[in-house]
Amino acid sequence: MRGILATGTLVLVILGIGNHLWWLAAVALLYLYATHGRGAPGATPPAGPAGALPDSYRAYRERRDRQARWERRYRRERPFETRRRQRDKAR
Repeated sequence: MRGILATGTLVLVILGIGNHLWWLAAVALLYLYATHGRGAPGATPPAGPAGALPDSYRAYRERRDRQARWERRYRRERPFETRRRQRDKAR
């Protein structure tokens, strides 16, 4: 996003050599990005209902649970390999 913004601003500044309205457009673009863009200080995510988890944590928890299910299934379907791994770890 920053690369697109920098390129757009540079193009508007170069076009502004002949017409000062392009300079104003570049300044307006930078102002909009600073106030409403990514990582703006005033931009806070909307508050969800009480007890709601952030999406990133929810995704992490789903991956963790899925991995645990796969590991349990592996141990259940391949008991000899699991014992061998545990024995090799102990050495």
